[in-house]
Amino acid sequence: MTKFSDLALDPRVLQAIAEAGYETPTPIQAQAIPHALQGRDVLGIAQTGTGKTASFTLPMITLLGQGRARARMPRSLVLAPTRELAAQVAENFDIYAKHTKLTKALLIGGVSFGEQDKLIDRGVDVLIATPGRLLDHFERGKLLLTGVQIMVVDEADRMLDMGFIPDIERIFQLTPFTRQTLFFSATMAPEIERITNTFLSNPAKIEVARQSTTSATIEQKLIQFQPTRKDRSFTEKRAVLRALIRAEGESCTNAIIFCNRKMDVDVVAKSLKSHGFNAAPIHGDLDQSQRMRTLDEFRDGTLHLLVASDVAARGLDIPAVSHVFNFDVPSHPEDYVHRIGRTGRAGRQGKAFTIAVPNDDKYLSAIESLVKQAIPRGELPEGLDLASEGSDRPQGDRDRGGRGGERGDRNSRSRGRDRDRDRTPREERAPREETAAKPEEVAEAPAPAPRREDRPRRDDSRRDDDRRDARRDEPRRDERREDRPRRDEERASERGGDRRESRDDRRDRYRDRDDRSGPPVVGMGDHVPDFILRSFKIAEATADEIEDEPATSGAEG
Repeated sequence: MTKFSDLALDPRVLQAIAEAGYETPTPIQAQAIPHALQGRDVLGIAQTGTGKTASFTLPMITLLGQGRARARMPRSLVLAPTRELAAQVAENFDIYAKHTKLTKALLIGGVSFGEQDKLIDRGVDVLIATPGRLLDHFERGKLLLTGVQIMVVDEADRMLDMGFIPDIERIFQLTPFTRQTLFFSATMAPEIERITNTFLSNPAKIEVARQSTTSATIEQKLIQFQPTRKDRSFTEKRAVLRALIRAEGESCTNAIIFCNRKMDVDVVAKSLKSHGFNAAPIHGDLDQSQRMRTLDEFRDGTLHLLVASDVAARGLDIPAVSHVFNFDVPSHPEDYVHRIGRTGRAGRQGKAFTIAVPNDDKYLSAIESLVKQAIPRGELPEGLDLASEGSDRPQGDRDRGGRGGERGDRNSRSRGRDRDRDRTPREERAPREETAAKPEEVAEAPAPAPRREDRPRRDDSRRDDDRRDARRDEPRRDERREDRPRRDEERASERGGDRRESRDDRRDRYRDRDDRSGPPVVGMGDHVPDFILRSFKIAEATADEIEDEPATSGAEG
């Protein structure tokens, strides 16, 4: 049997391995490390949990033992798809390189650029990063990749599935052509072939297990059920999940629960906590410090249930996970292999339960086609009543706004009230409306006033008499004109007499008074502004001459 001492590793690395308690390498380690130490490109394919991280970390430390890093020019580069996986690689590097003087830097999101810039400026031997943050540093001019001697792409298929193909290709182009490249993944999709053929030079292909196979140490069960109503599927799935956890009892020491969507992760975790379970969520929208704190609590046993999106499905080395629950059937069949691979690691036994509804049939067919076996079917836990479980839930479990579970329940209740209202007599459902009047009340009620068009018209002779009476009662026009100046004077005296007369009142007084005592205006008509009235008043002697010859003036006008 091969031992680590037979792999020509650096003695300081062997010492760290012995202190960590390892003696025998896994199959992927035993086959990949010799090729990597020879400087060849390696394409490693192995199911998750087989020790791929040490397969590139151990030879990398040995090869970098000689030499020194320069500022902003790392000597090796490790790319990981998620922050958690990158942090895990950094932890493994610290364990195996603790007796060497090699330095590292971890470039991930959620951490200050300033701290990372200080590490890069001092020079690092190993740079562990996610593609996005690595390119951010490069575009800011803080990093040069021309000194990279070894480049590692961990979980290569996941990198490509997450849309990192353009970033990976660009990073490859920024590194020297003479670099050594190591690809490691649990599955190798056909589209990865183009990348490997382009950027790997005559790689040593190592496949220790058939692609996309599940470990024999994992007991799998598929729990299928028909929801009582379509809009209650999400609610009843949560009831099935709780029943499965309770049915496992003490054998479920800890578990990871996978959901397809981040918003569902939060809802499921909140539901479990409201029912007394020790659960916490982890997904990409959470702060990095909170994600790392949650993982640490799960590792040390403080946290019992970890509700996660696929960010936690790939490459995380969480030992002794007893159970995995797929709350949602993964839409990508490869994700099923990675999810259930979180349990049954390092020879331990594990259990994986998948909850499915009829809409998941097409995803189940794709998974069974990939793993080349049918997933064993299981039964719902005994005594589970979906109708009662779905309706009898804590109040905190109803606080949901984005999916059809509770919102569908509220809508259905609203529709039920509408149906009851339609069946209710009109006088019962609208008490504020007036009920029909009794016959005797109708007889006593006064008749409504006729509309204008329904009123009888008076004859024309009567209307003419009314007009004549109205004209007879009206004051004479001249009397009204004579009274107007007096009324104006009285009104002005009541206001204090300080307010100046309006232009219309002054013009009417001069025009309508019989004595016409005001000064005459020459040729400007009635509508003359005040300033023109003041400017065109003629002398008093001239006015007397005009009065002597009225006929001539009128003829000339």
